[in-house]
Amino acid sequence: MTPGAATNGHAVTTRTSELLRFATAGSVDDGKSTLIGRLLHDSKAIFEDQLEHVVRTSERRGDGYLNLALLMDGLRAEREQGITIDVAYRYFQTPRRKFVIADTPGHEQYTRNMVTGASTADLSIVLVDARKGVSEQTRRHAYIASLLRIPHLVVCVNKMDLVGYDEAAFDQVVEDLTDWTARLDLADVTFIPISALHGDNVVDRSLVMPWYDGPPLLYHLEHVVIAPDRNLADLRFPVQWVVRPNSDEHHDYRGYAGTVAGGILHPGDEVLVLPGGQRTRVESIDTFDGPVDTAFPAMSVTLRVADELDISRGDMLVEPDDAPPAARELDAMVCWMGSEPLRPGARVVIKHTTRTTRARVEELDYRVEVNTLGHERADELTLNEIGRVRIRSGSPLMADPYSRNRTTGSFILIDEATNDTVAAGTVLGAR
Repeated sequence: MTPGAATNGHAVTTRTSELLRFATAGSVDDGKSTLIGRLLHDSKAIFEDQLEHVVRTSERRGDGYLNLALLMDGLRAEREQGITIDVAYRYFQTPRRKFVIADTPGHEQYTRNMVTGASTADLSIVLVDARKGVSEQTRRHAYIASLLRIPHLVVCVNKMDLVGYDEAAFDQVVEDLTDWTARLDLADVTFIPISALHGDNVVDRSLVMPWYDGPPLLYHLEHVVIAPDRNLADLRFPVQWVVRPNSDEHHDYRGYAGTVAGGILHPGDEVLVLPGGQRTRVESIDTFDGPVDTAFPAMSVTLRVADELDISRGDMLVEPDDAPPAARELDAMVCWMGSEPLRPGARVVIKHTTRTTRARVEELDYRVEVNTLGHERADELTLNEIGRVRIRSGSPLMADPYSRNRTTGSFILIDEATNDTVAAGTVLGAR
């Protein structure tokens, strides 16, 4: 076993080609938990004892039907209120693909949980109640999906059974959102009419909506292409940990553990260490099962280099001719999650990849009005508001634009006093 290597490199090769991470979002009562419960139930991805528990709980609550939302709403407060508060993660698989689901809250006050659940997603499902149409929260969630550059957006128009499976109700949602999303940075938007309660167009095609000629949701999830969404061009390796076993077997071992955030790495490659500027070569790439010849996103590996250099947590290894700027000023979009408003001059802690340093919010350029996508002059951002800011950090950050690399182009802001996460942000540019 190689010291410090946390992941089997060969296993990662298989998982990254099969695994799809997706998040669900939408307004309260649009049926997110029911949809995920239906996916799990109809794809035979739940155990018999889980189903029996849902049956008993549904009867005790007097629901009058098998309430599949209970498979996702795990907190007692959620079950009592009938809403999702926390982000619930579930795993299931089909013969074609493996899935990690993040069921995120719909209520406006829990938008920050939605940002957390969607931050690593390859695809986002936004639900719309066919009776109510597009709401402000629907637009907010779609905008956040765009801000996070989630490659694929699926709009599920739910509760079609409550509008008599009327094609016009579906078409109205498509029209309203198509005009609006055309102004966002969303490359792939798909609309599917469903009834999560009855299973129409969730796992199997619906017989009561013959006017819809697209695939059901599960088929789309199984076949959407996710591999090209990763950056394989720009080498980015944030150092997470310096591995020094100091054991008899590995007395002189020194390695640098982390997760490849971009590019492809081989033994013998020349690398540049930022922000120090030293150059060296990769001697070996170690994993739990031993050395490998190639590392790529998102493999967790330990690198050994040819020279004895001062490399520590928060440093980044890159290609010498393709380095991000080691910058102290960032232009960024942030979703504010703090209970107190964000104002220019605020002092925070910024965590970017594996580097954490103090920072100051120098300017607030504008706030986004999510219904119109207009930019409004503002003196502050309040809870769940999104705006453009300029941040100055205490030490250099090796940041790419988020449009180029989702890992090195994202960050969080932390309150110095409480240690609470108060914002999630995406980098527009570095100075």
